[in-house]
Amino acid sequence: MSTRGFHVKSPEARENLETVGATFLDGYAIAVEAPHQDEAHRLLERIPVRYRGFAYEGAAMGLAMLDGLPVPGNGRVAEFLAGHGAPHDYMVHVGVGWAMARLPRFRWASIAPADPLLRWLALDGYGFHQAYFRTARYVHGHYRESAFPWPGDETRRYAGHAIDQGIGRALWFIGGTDPAVVADLVDGYQADRHADLWAGVGLATCYAGGATEDELRLLVERVGPHRPQFVQGVAFASTARVEAGLLTEHSETAVRLLCGLTPQEAAAVCEQARPRPVVDGALTAYETWRRNIAERITSGAPEARA
Repeated sequence: MSTRGFHVKSPEARENLETVGATFLDGYAIAVEAPHQDEAHRLLERIPVRYRGFAYEGAAMGLAMLDGLPVPGNGRVAEFLAGHGAPHDYMVHVGVGWAMARLPRFRWASIAPADPLLRWLALDGYGFHQAYFRTARYVHGHYRESAFPWPGDETRRYAGHAIDQGIGRALWFIGGTDPAVVADLVDGYQADRHADLWAGVGLATCYAGGATEDELRLLVERVGPHRPQFVQGVAFASTARVEAGLLTEHSETAVRLLCGLTPQEAAAVCEQARPRPVVDGALTAYETWRRNIAERITSGAPEARA
């Protein structure tokens, strides 16, 4: 935390966030060193539940980096998603975005996710990486990606939104899980970016944790009109933990206080709102999905408690 120049709220917050980072690196090393997927899975499953998802995220980055090399034998991420990585598909796609940030752009096609819906999580991961490691430019300088080259189709207009969602997630780390500091960081950006940034904050608040119940209530006060996007991020995080079997007390508390739901109910909302088939129109299917989740939770729709 001190090396990156991030805010330190308390020794406990520092330990939590630094453990996240160390576990991510462990997952990366496991993936690139393991002789096969089964061995990587065995080692990843040894990691404590609270941090295991970050290890799978790191593992996905490692596999994507290998896939991005100009040598025969790629397809490791696809194999991972078809196997032991399937329950962690949210985190795996985010991990691919970390690799995008480290690979030259002409190699991106070799690691581009095939899932037409979750592929946007790769840009969430890219945005997180840029804010985390290029903080002066992306956070304090409020740099905004324009004419982003991925994906190579008509939906690229949405790329900046997905990147901002990742930047928002990074703000939870940069602000040291201190709600007042994080909210001030969000407020520093142009107003038209706040909705996506708050969605990212919501995801990190629930998945990484680090806030007390009083701090969570403060977040609700500061999020203001962007509560729909905020709770959508919380619901994504809850779903990622439920589907992977990695529920923790801090995640359950966050979902209850911020969404008024159990983790299972939040996951059910995400599943019921998921577009089938995935068809991009004036809005990407991903953005339509996010908006439907937000609307169902904030309106208290009956299916939110199915």
